[in-house]
Amino acid sequence: MALLDKFLPAAAIREQLSAGGHDPTQVVMERIISPTEGIVEGRHTILAGTNNYLGLTFDPSCVAAARNAIESQGTGTTGSRMANGSFSAHAALEQELAGFYQVDHGMVFSTGYAANLGTLVALLKPGDAVLLDADAHASLYDGCLMSGADIYRFRHNDVASLEKRLERLGARAQDCLIVTEGLYSVLGDCAPLVDIVALRNKYGAMLLVDEAHSLGVYGDTGCGVAEAQGVMDQVDFFVGTFSKSLGAMGGFCVSQHPELDLIRYVSRPFIFTASSSPSIIASTHEALKQLKSRPELRESLWRNATRLYQGFNDLGFETGPEISPVVAIKLGAKEVALPFWNQLLEKGVYTNLMVPPASPDQHSYIRCSVSAAHSEEQVERIIEIFGSLRGLLQDDR
Repeated sequence: MALLDKFLPAAAIREQLSAGGHDPTQVVMERIISPTEGIVEGRHTILAGTNNYLGLTFDPSCVAAARNAIESQGTGTTGSRMANGSFSAHAALEQELAGFYQVDHGMVFSTGYAANLGTLVALLKPGDAVLLDADAHASLYDGCLMSGADIYRFRHNDVASLEKRLERLGARAQDCLIVTEGLYSVLGDCAPLVDIVALRNKYGAMLLVDEAHSLGVYGDTGCGVAEAQGVMDQVDFFVGTFSKSLGAMGGFCVSQHPELDLIRYVSRPFIFTASSSPSIIASTHEALKQLKSRPELRESLWRNATRLYQGFNDLGFETGPEISPVVAIKLGAKEVALPFWNQLLEKGVYTNLMVPPASPDQHSYIRCSVSAAHSEEQVERIIEIFGSLRGLLQDDR
């Protein structure tokens, strides 16, 4: 049994989470009514933690595109693109994504996680240097670890910390890769890409930006934080996912470098993973069209984000450093956050509980993600329910 003893700490975590009422990792959506509503344990629940930023999961055009693809191309590809070939829709989506980011080269992966792993293990090898933001997503960490490269973490969004590490690399800085996100998914803060790009140029490094949570949210056309900050043409690689604003599942990498096309030949997560089903590719392609043609979706999203952020601040909650569609409140100890999260669920609001080690520091957070599909009444109801539970935190203040 020694091989299985490693799961004892996980069992203890499960017991602790379950003792509070509901285990956050085991919540079952019994029925999804709309992008913002569902039935959880028989209760009508506002979904305020789904990352469905543009609310496109029920969009009639996206649903119709998925349905038509199933009827004409079947339910799945039954293999990898390397082995079974690519459907024309895969190539078309890659071209569309590359054009969207104003570059010439694009790749589509089966998940956002695979996109990060597949890109990083191809770009990096043992002996290479990668500089990684300390709060970067687990998939970025895992990709760097699996590559065997030398990993140098810099403090979250700290340009001075990044430059110190670049200086210490000396001549190796010219061959290193800087990895950051656009919008960070716990606190809702954005990377200072203008300053990071300046260091990229100064030291001759390359830059990869993960726009998973910022695609469809930032920028005049919705490309993300790099577009909003005016540095798109100085980012070497963009990675992202279809599972947020595009309402589906999958991931991508686009680049100005023609070498991206060669990643197909060396990236094991790409070579050995079944390609996305026709319905996913079709709904994603349609969602991208909706993103580009309906700027009012971003307007609604930002209106809701601003109201929720201000509402939480008016109630005295400690929120993230800036307004964004990711609105998190800091609750300190896990023993405080878990009952608070449980009470929210009991009152009909589904949110995300973030506790160490999943949180970026030693504190716990309740995280909301706002959608363009949330109504004004739903946003006000979320604020009202959070306010009704404010008293649970008095002893911790």
